[in-house]
Amino acid sequence: MSRKSTKNKTAADDGSMSVSGHLRELRNRILICLAAMLAGFVLCLAFAPGILTMLMDMGKDYGYRFVYIAPQELLMVQLSVALIGSLVVAFPVIAYHIYGFCSPGLKTKEKTVIILTMLAGTAFFLIGVLFAYTITVSFMLRFLIQFTGVVTVSASISIQEYVNFLLTVFIIFGLVFEMPVISSLLSMLGILRAEWLKKARKAAIVLIFVLAAIITPPDVVSQIMVAIPMIALYEVSILLCRMFARRNKKQNMETEGQTE
Repeated sequence: MSRKSTKNKTAADDGSMSVSGHLRELRNRILICLAAMLAGFVLCLAFAPGILTMLMDMGKDYGYRFVYIAPQELLMVQLSVALIGSLVVAFPVIAYHIYGFCSPGLKTKEKTVIILTMLAGTAFFLIGVLFAYTITVSFMLRFLIQFTGVVTVSASISIQEYVNFLLTVFIIFGLVFEMPVISSLLSMLGILRAEWLKKARKAAIVLIFVLAAIITPPDVVSQIMVAIPMIALYEVSILLCRMFARRNKKQNMETEGQTE
């Protein structure tokens, strides 16, 4: 038996996997995720007109009238809605295979942290999108339509620009609501402390307003509507960091007591 075959046999016996084995596993998992996205795309494409109608109804309630200014625009909007919907539908499959690929090299505690982080991250992202859908977007649309009274114009909005505006707001608020999850994860790892966040509160508020001005459409209302939840989530992050710091301290004391 050659030295190369002996090494491969040893790797198989101790449960490890060669580089080519990891690459094959990664390829298979990516193909499964792509297949899930394709199935989700086909499914969401059937519901795209209904979803688009639901989004348009939000604007029609405030007097917006929608048009499309290019022959392919309406079709491209429906395809965009279906593509985003496919990501949502396939996300459980994608998350499962990301965890399945990474989990063999993780300890039990690390696996628990990853699972909780993924679940909490998904929940907070959905809460952020729901907050934007039920409160923020309605407020923005109602405020912005008032400017049509300043000059004599009618609000005929390109459907693509309208959908892009909504999706931008949804994604921004989904990511903003991830702040407590990221802060909690960093606190659990001992990287972030509540005292640091508390001391940096004033600078953080200024930075939040600057960031809100950058990531939102160019109006003050959108900036404020993003900044206020971010400030509230910053305070929640301080509380969560403090809670995890106490838990880590308690665990360390228990470990030291067992060692003695």
